[in-house]
Amino acid sequence: MWPYLLILVGLLALVGGAELLVRGASRVAEALGISPLVIGLTVVAFGTSAPEMAVSVAATRNGQADLAIGNVVGSNIFNVLLILGMSALVSPLSVDQKLVRFDVPLMLLLSTIIWILGCDGAISRLEGGILFAMLIAYTIWCLISGRQENVKVLQEYQQAFGSPEPAKTAISPSSHKRNQAVHCFLIIVGLTLLVLGADWFVEGASVLARSFGISELAIGLTIVAAGTSLPELATSMVAAIRGERDIAVGNVVGSNIFNVLGVLGLGAIAGPGGIPVAPQALEFDIPVMIAVAAACLPIFFTGHQISRWEGGLFFGYYMAYLVTLNMLATEGMAHPLFRTAMLVFLMPLTAITLCIFTVRSIRNKSLSGDQ
Repeated sequence: MWPYLLILVGLLALVGGAELLVRGASRVAEALGISPLVIGLTVVAFGTSAPEMAVSVAATRNGQADLAIGNVVGSNIFNVLLILGMSALVSPLSVDQKLVRFDVPLMLLLSTIIWILGCDGAISRLEGGILFAMLIAYTIWCLISGRQENVKVLQEYQQAFGSPEPAKTAISPSSHKRNQAVHCFLIIVGLTLLVLGADWFVEGASVLARSFGISELAIGLTIVAAGTSLPELATSMVAAIRGERDIAVGNVVGSNIFNVLGVLGLGAIAGPGGIPVAPQALEFDIPVMIAVAAACLPIFFTGHQISRWEGGLFFGYYMAYLVTLNMLATEGMAHPLFRTAMLVFLMPLTAITLCIFTVRSIRNKSLSGDQ
């Protein structure tokens, strides 16, 4: 009875925390002159990834490396396939061109780098330090580019309308400071509820999973990954419903980047010998993470949005991934065939289909431009 109560309370805390975080973050972004996309890529993404960092660092220090690597890889797969899929099913998500040009290719590159670093069987402390330094550089670049983009928009507005910036309702300095304090407080309370809710959920779910004899890697890839990604799920779903679609998409992409650079980086630094990488992760789970990141590019290119059918495709792939993991965990007779079908047939076929859609989209745009 106790695990079920923890799961229920955790879910309630996640939903409430997500609502407060989205509300506060969108208001702070507007006040600071930073786009909601940048806030989603940094403050919201890093905040909602705090559970992944806490779980992976603790698991590494306790010698549970499979749980740590499974948490990050499973969370990244969960974020794209399930969170973006379900959010797009609720409401088609618009995709900022910045994501297509830089952040999604970076996510794909980092996913590939993790596979390369893990080929020798571990991500060392030095490699973890390099990853964490890259996270700091990425965060600084996001904030600087976000400010520069806002200045450019204001300059274009001034040239078009002859006023320095769009008209705003007059607000006294004291009221402005009070509003900012309230919004920052909402963010802090929201993040706190998200972290606590994820912790309660993971604790309850892990007890149930171990009672069924599931391995640590499988727990990390499924129960823990889903549990620690529930803040991202709750935040992106609430953001999509509220119309804050930049936060919904930016949260997922930013979280995946943070998971690789921050969670794995800090986890490798905290571990005595870095983070060992299991053969199954190298042979199946990390390649799936790379394929999932690669699938985002053509989908994001076609119309700069994630449509409902594309969201359904993502959701279906996550269900197929869970089936494969279940077969691997139970050592079912069909799992080698099913895994081969996933890696060699289904995903490449989908990639080819999406590339065809991308080429057709680009061609249609060029034809309409010529006319």
